[in-house]
Amino acid sequence: MEGVLRKWWVVGVIFVVLLLAEPYGVKQLGFRNYIPPYATARGRAILGGVNYASAAAGIRDETGQQLGDRISFSGQVRNYQNTVSQIVNILGDEDTAANYLSKCIFSIGLGSNDYLNNYFMPQYYSTSRQYTPDQYADALIQQYTTQLKILYNYGARKFVLIGVGQIGCSPSELAQNSPDGRTCVQRINSANQIFNNKLRSLVAQFNGNTPDARFIYINAYGIFQDIINRPAAFGFTVTNAGCCGVGRNNGQITCLPLQTPCRNRNQYVFWDAFHPSEAANIIIGRRSYSAQSASDAYPFDIRRLAQS
Repeated sequence: MEGVLRKWWVVGVIFVVLLLAEPYGVKQLGFRNYIPPYATARGRAILGGVNYASAAAGIRDETGQQLGDRISFSGQVRNYQNTVSQIVNILGDEDTAANYLSKCIFSIGLGSNDYLNNYFMPQYYSTSRQYTPDQYADALIQQYTTQLKILYNYGARKFVLIGVGQIGCSPSELAQNSPDGRTCVQRINSANQIFNNKLRSLVAQFNGNTPDARFIYINAYGIFQDIINRPAAFGFTVTNAGCCGVGRNNGQITCLPLQTPCRNRNQYVFWDAFHPSEAANIIIGRRSYSAQSASDAYPFDIRRLAQS
């Protein structure tokens, strides 16, 4: 696709995102079924969307390596490049493929594992000794940008970039680092905010430098903060423990095979030691699609992006 790729290149900073479909987002956009993973998507089915997500993956290649095999963001980018080649073959030529890709929504939520399964895991990684939180966020943004340039050059034009949530409020971190098991770990949340602030600024910069593309930032941190601050307003009664797990806050060991979860899962903000529950994810998804406050999305929400 080199001829088209050169034509698409824009001088300056370029920001691109991978297609990452969560169930709530898929339904809001009108999809009847989940978007298939890259490993099983075949033939013309890929024209309906592909999910490149990989558990424990991060912006940095080493992130999550203590958990075993995973596909880092760099690997996901390579998989996307392969998909583009398939789309050219299916649609018949590069210009048709370029037109198709320009109408797709590309959504990415990366960065959490680079903190949870890297920076704040000094027993496995040296990054917290090499970088201050501000330096680490800069290093992530720099590598992120390099990876994302490739995606832009392979046709993506509508982007949703999801910020990092409040990792310091997860049952795992509360179990390990909170004196009372309820107070969020501020040093972790502060680092997450540093990254998010840089990411939001980058979105603004990209929107200024790439007039043929549109980028939005989803403030997952702020939406989650609203849930934590006003749980009853959203139907939650438990904000500091997983519905399924073992030990303090159900966060010392995550949900085990054959373990019986809580009966009232819709009242839990967290499903396990790390992940928000479906009930919480639905709220985040709805507010990402249609912002309920000015801070939910920048410069606008997914609904407006889809209409553009």
